[in-house]
Amino acid sequence: MPVNILFSARPALWPVYQPLLTQGLKDAGLDFTLATDLAADEVDYVVYAPNGGLSDFSPYTRLKAVLSLWAGVESIVGNDTLTVPLARMVDHGLTQGMTEWVVGHVLRYHLGIDRHITGQDGIWIPDPPPLASQRRVAVLGLGALGRAAAQALAALNFNVTGWSRSPKSLAGVICLHGADGLCAALSSAEIVVLLLPDTPATENTLNAETLALLPKGARVINPGRGALIDDEALLSALDSGQIGHATLDVFRTEPLPPEHPYWSHPNVTVTPHIASETRPETAAQVICENIRRGEAGEPFLHLVDRTLGY
Repeated sequence: MPVNILFSARPALWPVYQPLLTQGLKDAGLDFTLATDLAADEVDYVVYAPNGGLSDFSPYTRLKAVLSLWAGVESIVGNDTLTVPLARMVDHGLTQGMTEWVVGHVLRYHLGIDRHITGQDGIWIPDPPPLASQRRVAVLGLGALGRAAAQALAALNFNVTGWSRSPKSLAGVICLHGADGLCAALSSAEIVVLLLPDTPATENTLNAETLALLPKGARVINPGRGALIDDEALLSALDSGQIGHATLDVFRTEPLPPEHPYWSHPNVTVTPHIASETRPETAAQVICENIRRGEAGEPFLHLVDRTLGY
C-alpha cells in the first residue's frame, strides 16, 4: 500500500515542492501518493504550513505525523485536534542563511560600518574598532539557529555568551541558562542577538527591566520573533541612549505598518523579514527523510516538545 502524503501549504508552493518531494521520496525507495486533495481518512503524513488552510486534524484518523515547512510552530503547537507527532523545520539552508545574516550585522556594528558610510563629512577620525576577542556578544536562544550563529561568531574570535532556558553546552561559547543566567548574559553584552522561539515564556524577553541590564549604548539584533521584544520599552531605551541602535527583522505585525515609529527612528534599522527563509531544495530533503524514518520505524527528526512550545 502506498504512503499517502497531503501537501497543505500555499498553492503557489505546490509546483515548487512537488518535483522536489517526488524525487526525494523516490530516492528513499518509497511507494507513495503525493497530492493536495487526498481524502482525510487516507492520509499518512501532512506536509504543513499554517497558511495552507488546514486547522482541524480530527478527520485524519490514520495520520502518523505532521511535518512543518516552518521553523516556528507557535500557530499550531496548541491545536487540540493535533495528537500525532509534530516536527518543525530545521533546514540547513535556512540555518546557513540565518548565520550569514547574523554575522553580517554583528560585524556591521562591531566595525562601525554605519558611521563610516553616513559620516563622510570631511572630518578625519582615526578610531579603529577593537579586535573581535574584545567585543562581547550575547546570543539568546541556543536552538539550531542560535547554536550555528554563536559558533560562527566564536570562530571569528568574538567573546560569545549563549543563553537558553535549559542547560546547554557549546564549544567556544560561554553557556548560561535560567533567570540568573539571562541577567549575567545581558549585563556584559555590547551586542545582543535574539534567536528564541515565540512562546508565552519568551514573550517580551527584552523589556524595560532587561534592557536596563545591558551596558549603555548596547546594540540589539532581532531576527527571531517580534514578540521577543517589548516595543515600547525598546523605543524608550533607544530615545534615552540606553540602547545605541537596533536592527529588527521581525515584528508583531507584518508587514510593519508604515506609521510604526520603528520606520522613522534614527537608531533603528528595519529589514523586511529577510534574515533567512526555508529553502525548498533543502527543506524537501528534511521532509523526505522524516517520512522515510516514519516508514522505517525510526525516530522522527526535530520533534516539537508540546510542553515547551517548540
